[in-house]
Amino acid sequence: MDSFLAATTLVFTWDVMLIVISASVFGLFMGAIPGLTATMATALLVPVTFFMEPLPAIAAIVSATAMAIVAGDLPGALLRMPGTPASAVYTDEAYLMGKQGKIGVALGLNIVCSMLGGIIGVVCLAMLAPLIADFAIKFTSDEYFWLALLGLSCAILVSGGDRLKGVISMLAGLAISMVGMDSVSGQARFTMGSYDLLAGISILPVLIGLFAISELIRRMPESHNLQQEVQTRVKKPFAGVGPLLWKYKFGVARGGVLGTLIGALPGAGADIASWISYAIARKFSRSPEKFGTGHPEGLISASSANNASLSGAYIPALVFGIPGDAITAIIIGVLMTKGITPGPDVFVSEAPLVNAILLVFIIANLLLLPLGFLAIKGARHILSIPSGVLFPLILIFCMVGAFAANNTMFDVWIMLAFGLLGYVMAENDFPVGPLILAVILGPIIESNFMRSIIKANGDLTAFVDRPIAITLAVAAALIWGMIVANGIASSRTKSRLSFN
Repeated sequence: MDSFLAATTLVFTWDVMLIVISASVFGLFMGAIPGLTATMATALLVPVTFFMEPLPAIAAIVSATAMAIVAGDLPGALLRMPGTPASAVYTDEAYLMGKQGKIGVALGLNIVCSMLGGIIGVVCLAMLAPLIADFAIKFTSDEYFWLALLGLSCAILVSGGDRLKGVISMLAGLAISMVGMDSVSGQARFTMGSYDLLAGISILPVLIGLFAISELIRRMPESHNLQQEVQTRVKKPFAGVGPLLWKYKFGVARGGVLGTLIGALPGAGADIASWISYAIARKFSRSPEKFGTGHPEGLISASSANNASLSGAYIPALVFGIPGDAITAIIIGVLMTKGITPGPDVFVSEAPLVNAILLVFIIANLLLLPLGFLAIKGARHILSIPSGVLFPLILIFCMVGAFAANNTMFDVWIMLAFGLLGYVMAENDFPVGPLILAVILGPIIESNFMRSIIKANGDLTAFVDRPIAITLAVAAALIWGMIVANGIASSRTKSRLSFN
């Protein structure tokens, strides 16, 4: 109770609340522009967080991402262009509801269900994270090694598409994480004689490059085009939402819980949570034939899941320091720059901060209702901003953010190089998620492996001589077996199709 009261005094100050509202408006703007994702909004906030205390910095990111996910529903419903990947699964449902004269109901359901799903996710986070943290205190370097390896494995498993490309992306990330001084011997690795690379490659320029710059490169041909003017005026956006929520109340609850659990898987994210929740809603629906025709049931389940997954991603991030998605990877980087290392000890040493983060989650989700209402009313103006004006401003902001990481132009070049790499990967269907997680988890895997091997005098059996360690090792082996089996099955299927 004392830590909760301390958290309220931290959150309910004029500066934190001003940051929460300002970041929410920023996230609203970013999410509403098709192609400018919640991850890009988070990356662009990084430069600002350098000048903040830990709580306001995290509050800004939490508020912006929660609003950006919801704002991505606006162009989906009005233009049939999803603003964020998490909105893609129910874009057709919302757009077709608009064609039926129910655009207000569709957007109202998006906002209310996202708010409810977010609240469910926060409750699950508050209940599960401390319990897992109490369990995680028993972990040694052996368990942390297997857990980080398991996180990489899950990232490949849920990345979708070609598993081989996921593995290649992961290996590239591991190679990037090894640049710099060896943590044990102090030897320089892969620096090519560059003094700037001795400290390794900073994660923040990498994130900004892979998510923001690569997207700008991809959308460069659009810079001379004006955004489509939206003529639709949405009237009474919340009219008729209540009866539909009551009718599909179990879908809201199921989407919230499912989104939290999927969000806790490293590399999964809101878009995967939305697709899985939509598929399950269709599977158990009494009228599955209506899905894809402007039916609200799937929209309700998926909208609840995408915001709940944001909370779920914080479970492995806060408890183990393992990012659940790209957004929590950025948050881990921000916390480390503030001198706070996520892990089970943070629930004891920084208990007021953890409770304050939970409180910010609740406030950010409650703000979805009033700010979402304003977003619906102002959607016509947001969606009509010319790309030729918007993109140069984003590029300048990215360059400032990369420079602010270490006050060096070298990080700006790193950002641009990884922006080009991200563009090439996207054009060739290589998933970025495994690369990002490998960059984050690579040092964790290496340092814990070296710590364990030194402690055991080179005896590899020491990695599996504890019950928790062997359980995690078996889980990692099973997942890698599934990845290999799926790869073999996929290659055989392609061979048959090419032969026929």
